[in-house]
Amino acid sequence: MADHQAIFKALAEPSRCQIVEHLSREPLTVRQLTDRLPIGQSAVSQHLEVLRKAELVRFEPRGASNVYRIDPRGLGAVRAWLDRYWDEALGNYARLLEDGEDDDGT
Repeated sequence: MADHQAIFKALAEPSRCQIVEHLSREPLTVRQLTDRLPIGQSAVSQHLEVLRKAELVRFEPRGASNVYRIDPRGLGAVRAWLDRYWDEALGNYARLLEDGEDDDGT
């Protein structure tokens, strides 16, 4: 199971967020990502390794290249973590409404 703290740490870097955004649209090789980003191939590879360890991306070998894609395990872990708090927040809001409170506290 992916660790949500490792995932958030991985996504704290803007270049890694850009990589995830590109891979959410389609699977890509390191070369294809490098062509779309303002960083070099070595940096892209290093970022992909961080994202892979956080289970946000995975790859499959295809010839001399690796094709990277989103790994649903990592995104699922983040979603489950956020849903837990989202459900709690919605529950608290519903209780406030049931108690008859509105924005001005009456």
